[in-house]
Amino acid sequence: MIPIENVLTFIAFAMVIIAIPGPSVMFAISRALVLGKRGAVITVVGNGIGVLIQALAVSVGLGVLIQSNDTLMHIIRLAGAGFLIYLGITAIRHRRDGLDLTAPVVAPTSSHVLRESILVGLANPKTIVFFSAAFPQFVVSNGTPIVWQMALLSLIFVVFGISGDAIYALSAGAARDWFAKSPNRVVTMRTIGGVAMTTLGIITAVIP
Repeated sequence: MIPIENVLTFIAFAMVIIAIPGPSVMFAISRALVLGKRGAVITVVGNGIGVLIQALAVSVGLGVLIQSNDTLMHIIRLAGAGFLIYLGITAIRHRRDGLDLTAPVVAPTSSHVLRESILVGLANPKTIVFFSAAFPQFVVSNGTPIVWQMALLSLIFVVFGISGDAIYALSAGAARDWFAKSPNRVVTMRTIGGVAMTTLGIITAVIP
């Protein structure tokens, strides 16, 4: 197993990283403004699952392979950016949905939101780079397979990451409840969420 002092140091390190709002937090907040608290929580969990898959991939060596292939890294980054832009534009286009009580409302299902969020979590290559650089600093050669040690660190990071992102998302969801008391506020809230997701996608595409 990993020495307890290494685990505690990693937890402290992870909490510092998680406390700094990054793309996953921006995505969760944007979705909270568009979908509300339930959608925000599902988004955070889905994004966390995507990140966990990435972390486990790093644990078995795929992260190093992807990190060393610039073309593949750019493809993953652009694909993720394009998907974020698509989600943002969709939110803006449908910002008035449901305001007319006589019109049918088609809300995304929980499974649909979860799948989208997992894809966003998977499509951020920066987390692969981060895990590839961070994990080796905390594992030791003591008889326990390195893969299992990295898998444990992956799980720890994702659990704390989901908890931290959920705080931001639920806070944004609470603000959405206030917005929802007025149709004009709803339109504004959905527009802000859509613009935030679109902007995040553009930034992801432009800044390597």
